[in-house]
Amino acid sequence: MFEDFQLRVVDTPQGPIRIRIGGEGKPLLLLHGHPRTHMTWGQVADRLVPEFQIICADLPGFGGSYLPADTSDSRLSSKREKARALLAMMQTLGHEAFSVAGHDRGSYTAFRMAMDHPTTVERLVVIDCIPILEHLERVDWRFARDWYHWFFFAQPEKPERAILADPSLWYGNVSPDRMGQEAYDDLVRALKDPAIIHGMVEDYRASLRIDHHHDHADRLAGRKLICPTLCLWSAKDDLEQIHGDPVAIWRAWAENVAGFSIDSGHHVAEENPQALAVAISDFLRSSTG
Repeated sequence: MFEDFQLRVVDTPQGPIRIRIGGEGKPLLLLHGHPRTHMTWGQVADRLVPEFQIICADLPGFGGSYLPADTSDSRLSSKREKARALLAMMQTLGHEAFSVAGHDRGSYTAFRMAMDHPTTVERLVVIDCIPILEHLERVDWRFARDWYHWFFFAQPEKPERAILADPSLWYGNVSPDRMGQEAYDDLVRALKDPAIIHGMVEDYRASLRIDHHHDHADRLAGRKLICPTLCLWSAKDDLEQIHGDPVAIWRAWAENVAGFSIDSGHHVAEENPQALAVAISDFLRSSTG
C-alpha cells in the first residue's frame, strides 16, 4: 500500500499533522474514522492516485497527529477546530481549494470543513455518517443498544480506563487480514498509547458537548452545504437500519446530494476498497464535467 507516497509531518498553528501524500492530480483529502489512522486508506489511495493527488491525514487526537489540549467543553477537539487545523495543513501544501472524503468520525470533520469553508471544499464525500445533531435527535432504543459507546465515551475517565485495560478485546475487529500488516501495526501502536486513546475519546465528548451546537446554529441560520455532496454507507453496517435513508437526511443539509450503499461492513476502505475508490472517482469526475 501507499506505493510512491511520502510520509510527512506538517506543522499547523494547532500542532503537527501526520500525512501520506502521493500523486500529481487535483487534491483529495481523505479522513479516517475511529479507531483507525490514515493507514486505513491505503488500498483506496493506491487506486485513486493515478487521477488525483491524495493526502491521507491522521485526524488530530488520532495516530501521529497532535493531541488537542483538554477543555471543559472539548472545544479544541471539536470538528470545527480539527477542520481549521486540516485546512491549515492543506494550505501549507499549497492547496487553497480541494475535495475531501471522510469516513465515520472523519466524516464529521469533513462535513464541518465544507460547511464552515464553502469556498475551499469543492466536493464532499461522507461515508457512514449523518450530521451529529441528526444522530442525537433520532436516538431510540436501537441507537442506545448498538451505539451506546457515544454516551459511554462522553463520561470522564472511565472510557479510557476500560479501553486501555485490554485494547485488543475492546477493538475485537482489528486484524491484518484485510487492512494489511503495516496498517495493522500502526493501529496497534496507537491503541496501546494512553494519549491517543484519550484523544479519540475526546472526539466523542466533543460531539455531545459542542459539535451538535454548531450543527444547530447552521440549521437555525438556514445554512446548507453548497458543494456537490456524495453520501455513501456500508450495506452490512447499521446506519440505514437505525436512521432510515441517509440521502433523505442529508437533503436537509446539502443543496446537491446523492448517494448509495456499498456492499461492505463498517470499515469499507479495507473491506471493499475497489467499490469505494470507483464511487469516489466517478463522483469527482462527474462533478467536474
